[in-house]
Amino acid sequence: MAHAPHLHTHDNAPSDCHGLHNAHGHHHGPQDFGNAFLIGIGLNIIFVVIEASAGVIYGSVALVADAGHNLSDVLALVLAWAASLAARRPPSGRFTYGYKSSTILAALANALLLAVAVGAILFETVNRMATPQEPQGLVMVIVAGIGIAINALTAMLFLKGQDDINIRGAYLHMAADALVSLGVVIAGLAIIVTGLWWIDPLVSLVIVAVIAWGTWGLARDSLTMGLLAAPARIDLAAVKHHLASFDGVTAVHDLHVWPMSTTEVALTAHLVMPGRPASDSFLRDLAASLDARFGVGHATIQVESGEHPCGGGC
Repeated sequence: MAHAPHLHTHDNAPSDCHGLHNAHGHHHGPQDFGNAFLIGIGLNIIFVVIEASAGVIYGSVALVADAGHNLSDVLALVLAWAASLAARRPPSGRFTYGYKSSTILAALANALLLAVAVGAILFETVNRMATPQEPQGLVMVIVAGIGIAINALTAMLFLKGQDDINIRGAYLHMAADALVSLGVVIAGLAIIVTGLWWIDPLVSLVIVAVIAWGTWGLARDSLTMGLLAAPARIDLAAVKHHLASFDGVTAVHDLHVWPMSTTEVALTAHLVMPGRPASDSFLRDLAASLDARFGVGHATIQVESGEHPCGGGC
């Protein structure tokens, strides 16, 4: 959606100070992964039921653990999908930015869900080690083999959305599940060959470690975005230097960059420009350069003449 640039003059501000705003036409909004979510959720719900049932019937804590992980991933997919839909809603009322930041909240909620799954799986694993049962290696191999196929297919559906942490979270969940299911297959084969029951809970502990590692990364990234930190991919010093390089700009201050959602970035800055040579074409060029070079789709620039520096009320 393209927006024409605007020139806002503050009536209550000194006459030598103007605010320039531009929401440049951009393509950083959330992509439509509706079909991917539907397919992924449907396949994983069916697999969770099959895997959990097989784990209980045949006494495999590794299968139960993997089913628990897959259930958390189903919830994660539902949250991610709901957030991506909310992010498309237009601004209304007090929500002047719309509901874009719901994707950040969904990523954080998914990290919390994974933390709960880690605790539940760890509890079940310790309990099984205290009261061991001999698992059925062949059942583990067959069921987990199905899991590899389902999780790998689901992960591929989200492969093109890696620039969105909300979609990347869904992708990483599914890719990790495929690897975890591979671990269960290896454990099943090892049990068939050796007959050692403790291989089963050992694999579940490895699963816990894999989930915990992924949870930490997702929680760290989503919490950082929730605190409105500038995206790690954006070099603030480079942005400031870029703004200062425009003809007529002698200084840049009050530079702020923050994520509006998991895909969109906003920026505000004050440019000191003696003589105020700013124009609509200047604004368009500046906004286009910020979008192309740094992926900033929402820029608000305030221009100051430099003769009487503006305070916070300008």
